[in-house]
Amino acid sequence: MDSIDQEILTILTQNSQLTNKKIGEKIHMTGQAVGNRILKLQEKGLIQHFSIKINYPYTQFVRIFMDTPQFNQFEQLANSYKEVEAVYKVSGQSCYMLICHFSQTSLSEFIEAISKWARYSVETVVADKTRTQES
Repeated sequence: MDSIDQEILTILTQNSQLTNKKIGEKIHMTGQAVGNRILKLQEKGLIQHFSIKINYPYTQFVRIFMDTPQFNQFEQLANSYKEVEAVYKVSGQSCYMLICHFSQTSLSEFIEAISKWARYSVETVVADKTRTQES
């Protein structure tokens, strides 16, 4: 991956709906050349899919500390909740890190459901301080 590929990835991260032509105008390439590079990035697995970012009213980071070795059952349960955006098996102190978007009521229900397998720690986002770049 070279610096042009990195520029394309940065632009797509900011707005994946831009046409290849618009991206090309930003980096001084033709739309066809940009399209070819995007295809190669997809073939290499650097671009897995295109998506949108939803501005959720609530976001939690939930660390899971398993008390039982029933990992498959826990993963199935966690993935059955539409409010769970991501389930990562991690190394370190915890076993899993979840990114969730529960209301206070539904978070309580989720915590009660997972409590039979694990202890947990919940960090709730109070402000998103991620650097944003204008396109």
